[in-house]
Order: sequence, then C-alpha cells, then structure tokens
Amino acid sequence: MHIIDTHNHIYLPEFDDDRDEVIDRSVSAGVRTIMMPNIDSSSVAPMLAAEERYPGICLPMMGLHPTSVTENYRDELEFVERRLREHKYYGIGETGIDLYWDKTFIKEQIVSFRRHLELAEDYGLPIVIHARESLEVIFSEIEAFGAGRATGIFHAFPGNAAEARKVTAMGFMIGIGGVVTFRNGRQHEAAIEAGINNIVLETDAPYLAPVPHRGKRNESSYLPLVIDKLSEVLAISPAEVSDKTTANAKRLFKL
Repeated sequence: MHIIDTHNHIYLPEFDDDRDEVIDRSVSAGVRTIMMPNIDSSSVAPMLAAEERYPGICLPMMGLHPTSVTENYRDELEFVERRLREHKYYGIGETGIDLYWDKTFIKEQIVSFRRHLELAEDYGLPIVIHARESLEVIFSEIEAFGAGRATGIFHAFPGNAAEARKVTAMGFMIGIGGVVTFRNGRQHEAAIEAGINNIVLETDAPYLAPVPHRGKRNESSYLPLVIDKLSEVLAISPAEVSDKTTANAKRLFKL
C-alpha cells in the first residue's frame, strides 16, 4: 500500500521530540509520501531539514500562508519567489484566504493569493488553497484569473456539495482528512459529490486529528482511519480509496 499525505506540517515544533518515531509509524501504516506545505519565511529551514532527513518521503512546497500575510507581505512574497528559483518544490502553497481568524489584511491576502496563482502557472505546479470562510472570494479570484490556468487542491475542504461541484468543474481536487470522521461533518456530502477521482488524502498534521484521536496531535499514521471513513461514505473498498487517491496525488504533483 502506498498512501500519500498531501498536507502535513511535520516540520513544526510539535514533532521535535519524536519526529523519527512519527515518520516510522507513518511508513508502517503505508504512508510513503508526505507533502509539506510551507507557512512563511520562518518555516522554510525546518521544512527543508525534514526533506533532507527523510529523503523521498517528505517533499516540500513553497508559499505564504494567508494568516502570515501582514504589513511585510511583499517581502515575504519576494522571499517565496527567490526560494522557488533556488530549490525544487512540488507545489505552491499553502496559500489562499482566511476570513476566520483576522480580516485586517484581507486586501493583502487577495493580492498574495493572486501572485500565488501566477507562480503556480509560471512553474507548472499545483496550488494548495486554504479557504477558511472564504470560498466565494476564492472562486471569484480563480474565475478572474482564468479557468484552466491553475490546478491544485482545496485543502481541508470546508464546503457543501454544490461548492464541491464548483471546485471540480474548475479542475481542482478537494483535500479530505480527519474532519470527514467528525459527526455531522459536511465533508461527507462534499466527498460524495466530488467523487473518488477528485479527492486526495491529507492530515494537516499536527492539526485536525480524526476520531478517535480528535483534539490530539495528528500524524500521517492516522490516515487509514480517514480511508475507512471514505470507504463507508463512498461505498467502495478501502483499497480503492487508497489506490485512487494515491493516483490522483501522483498525477497532480507529478510524482
């Protein structure tokens, strides 16, 4: 079994005490590839250290997280562009728009997201989108940018079935993780609407751990719990969930 975790912050301090053990558990659970989205300039060094320590397993992406967009966002974007020229990355992100935590820099977040869309097109890389309470704004920006010019993942997909249909019509995939195991979660209907050919697996570790680990630190070894839930929701076998989502991720990230 080869499972791909398309969104994991394994380089964060939450894993400093036992990162090797976490990676070992993940590989034993079948997770052979872990995609690492960047946060901002401060996270690049630990992210690349993880890539070096776990070659072929931990693969980096480059971007500026929307909650890291502040007064100095132009300097941060210049840093992103410089790093893209200096190292191989597998995706653009984590980017997007977050209207949940703080709306102070909404205009700057939009400018940053637009630049990430351009970088994704320039480098031919998928874009990983954080869309917390901002789906309509992001849809509008992608439509203005131009249909078919970018592809990627709506990470931790927060929308309903209609919004999932819009995402797939735009040529994007939805990221499904621990939230799908939560009671009364909307990801069930979104997953059904999107279909297995438009879904990739993710953890967002150390966040959003699935039931029965909800509220604790997340890790890639928990992805079989997500696979089992998707198997139930989509009425297909766990093996098919694993195989199809892995194929989707390989195609998207050109692995």
